[in-house]
Amino acid sequence: MTLLVGLAIRSSVVLALGLLVSACLGRRSAALRHRVLAAALVAAAVVMPFSLALPAWTFTLPARASDTSATAASAVLVTSPNSAVAAPVEEPGAAPLGTLQHLAAPKTPSFILLVWLAGVFVAAGTLIAGLVQVTRVARRASRVDDSRWLEMLDTVSRRYRMTRRILIARTDSDDLLATWGILRPQVLLPAHAGDWTLDRVHVVLCHELAHIRRHDWLVQIGAEALRAVLWFNPLVWMVCRRLRRESEQACDDEVLGIGVGGGDYAAHLLALVRQCRRPGSTWASAIPMAQPSTLERRIAAMLNPRLDRRAPSRRATATLIVLLLVVTIPLAVLRARQAGPAPLSGTIYDVTGGVLPGVDVTLEDANQITSMVTSDASGRFEFPLVGPGKYMLEATLRGFRPLRQQFELRDTRDWDRAVTLQVGELKETISVRKSRATLPKQLKSYSAAPVRVGGNIRAPRKEVDVRPIYPAAMHAAGLTGVVPVEAIIGRDGSVSFVRVLSSQVHPDFAIAAVDAVRQWRFTPTLLNGQPVEVVMTVSVQFDLQD
Repeated sequence: MTLLVGLAIRSSVVLALGLLVSACLGRRSAALRHRVLAAALVAAAVVMPFSLALPAWTFTLPARASDTSATAASAVLVTSPNSAVAAPVEEPGAAPLGTLQHLAAPKTPSFILLVWLAGVFVAAGTLIAGLVQVTRVARRASRVDDSRWLEMLDTVSRRYRMTRRILIARTDSDDLLATWGILRPQVLLPAHAGDWTLDRVHVVLCHELAHIRRHDWLVQIGAEALRAVLWFNPLVWMVCRRLRRESEQACDDEVLGIGVGGGDYAAHLLALVRQCRRPGSTWASAIPMAQPSTLERRIAAMLNPRLDRRAPSRRATATLIVLLLVVTIPLAVLRARQAGPAPLSGTIYDVTGGVLPGVDVTLEDANQITSMVTSDASGRFEFPLVGPGKYMLEATLRGFRPLRQQFELRDTRDWDRAVTLQVGELKETISVRKSRATLPKQLKSYSAAPVRVGGNIRAPRKEVDVRPIYPAAMHAAGLTGVVPVEAIIGRDGSVSFVRVLSSQVHPDFAIAAVDAVRQWRFTPTLLNGQPVEVVMTVSVQFDLQD
């Protein structure tokens, strides 16, 4: 399927260029325009074999991402290798990913290939049937032995400097006046050709031998064969139609160039069209002289003395060959491909630049189909064959904040990603209890929640512990409360920042909790042997015992 698409694109470029150049040469001879169109057809035919034989130069087109709906991002820090680092965005209570499944690339519909093959079969069958029909008619035709025909054939051949042996045969068809054949070219005459005058015989032979000298039948059959392969491309049909028209006009120009008058030639052509016209008759596998569809244009050209009727020079032919190579070779070696599907890979780092093995990485597409992999010893992860589109990626590891980000795969570089994980938070809960009727007792020691750490994180250990004191006014009033506090443990282990997370806490409770936490001191938190800051969440509970 990819080969067919490449052939269609490359051939379309060449054929469109041929039509454009031919249109720009409207004031030049029909023979030159015919040669341009023939060169375009040759280039369209050889561009695919060249593309298979020559080394490829590949460039990637941006992919068109499908519209997807994704959940909001939580703690995000996923970027391309050379892009800026995104700031984390907090999303509490993010929903877990669904069932693990494999992300598969979409399959190319096979019915398109079947439709193309059916079209090729019909078009090629029509062409072959036409060749068989012409072959049968030629075999049944009787060879012309009339001396005036043979003498005229010899005269015209010498005028065209032709040394090939040419056969003239009269068929039993009333509408066939054409040439065909390569090695043994043959002029097929209609059944009523025996009644023609000598002038008409001269005109007909001049025209038909011009086709043979120019090898028009071979060019036209090659064009029909290419149209059978690219039947779906309207440019091929346009080039084939114009090629046949320019071929007839180029032969008309050669007839006029050897001394036949334009008015006499037009009169003979009109008479031949009236005699050879039969509704519904087609001879696509031959080069018929009398075609009603092109009659008006050809007669107008015959009677126009200002038209250029010169044959293309060698310089013009050489220019066409160079142009053919200049256009065909780049089209053959260039490969345009759309980004993806391709393996989606990346590396996971911590904030110090060290790689993180053992990270669970989950990828979710627009249909909520997920796949999970784990980073290896070098921090690398890879999802096989991920197509263009929008995705959600999540990375989790003990001791680090889970990261979740929506991103889009579009350009080739998007399939190689870098993920940076932040150090996770410490959590601690403190209960401050006091009897309602007695004096304040010594506070019980609190227990700290275990820290979720990775293989290369050393959690901080508390060295200085200052216990919160129950506010006397709150005790006397019999009030209780819970104070959520967020603190930052600096690189040296001291508490550098403390804040209360709730506005529903009594100020006396808040002051007591903050004063105690601010005096704590820890051993430094080490990530890969380097001290880092870490966020700690503390819940201080003030309670009264009955």
